[in-house]
Amino acid sequence: MGTPDTKVTRKVPRILVTGKDGQLGFELSRSLQTVGQVIAVGRDALDMTDGQKIRNLIAQECPDFIVNAAAYTAVDKAESDRETCRLVNAVAPQMMAEAALACGATLLHYSTDYVFDGRSLAPYKETDACAPESVYGATKYAGEEGIAASGAAHFIFRTSWVVGAYGSNFAKTVLRLAREREEIRIVADQKGAPTPAWLLADLAAFMIRSAQFDRDFVDRHAGVYHVSPQGETTWHGYAQHVVRRLTALGVKLRADELRVVPISTSEYPVLAKRPANSMLDTTKLRAIPGVVLPDWQSTLEPVLRLIAQDARLVS
Repeated sequence: MGTPDTKVTRKVPRILVTGKDGQLGFELSRSLQTVGQVIAVGRDALDMTDGQKIRNLIAQECPDFIVNAAAYTAVDKAESDRETCRLVNAVAPQMMAEAALACGATLLHYSTDYVFDGRSLAPYKETDACAPESVYGATKYAGEEGIAASGAAHFIFRTSWVVGAYGSNFAKTVLRLAREREEIRIVADQKGAPTPAWLLADLAAFMIRSAQFDRDFVDRHAGVYHVSPQGETTWHGYAQHVVRRLTALGVKLRADELRVVPISTSEYPVLAKRPANSMLDTTKLRAIPGVVLPDWQSTLEPVLRLIAQDARLVS
């Protein structure tokens, strides 16, 4: 991200980060240290199913910004654990937004491509109709609606296929499978773009820094944005890339990229329906001066280098 135009210098902002123990929360705690005083909390300090605790924490800390990286992301489990998923993904964000409004804070919140049905032939725009087809997607969309209804200043970042060096994700699953098996089978008829957690974290830092130096930034730009790197691939193409790059980085695998076999969605049954098209149109976000979204291969590279480094240490 670029450097915003300097117009107004403000005090060092207090930034409350939820979900610090996840792959995105980990990167946010790193990135946001450069722009403000970070108060990061995880499950041990904040029960996201308890709205009163959320309100109390925000009132106590009185932050300038709240960055909500906490979410119920067990997509298949959510189909049977509907109430917990609703409390975390739908109710909690609305409670945060209402508490943010009360203390004058700006809320940065993360949503998902699962708010769409995935049937579009083109990348989804922020203005396209939402039609979630899973409990996870429906609760994330309800969270968006609750934030919008609150009246709080907010940024909602819809993203997809999040990956990081810290925490669990598809790239690490591919690593494990390619170590255990000589052949791995990956869905090839769902498309999207891997989005590194560090990119999302750096975007949050850019937004907060911009607001710090430009008093009108939030008023001009608040709203819903789609965030992902440029380009597209499939889960199969993504897996091949992971195997190819990890092998080149010195990780010993049983399966090479030619042994990553494409399969259809119907051959890999799951409880929750996945979008066939997870592509997000990022034109709106890229129109903000200073925002840069490189291609998915280059943004993924530092993540794979860290994963490879850890893999070599335990091999």
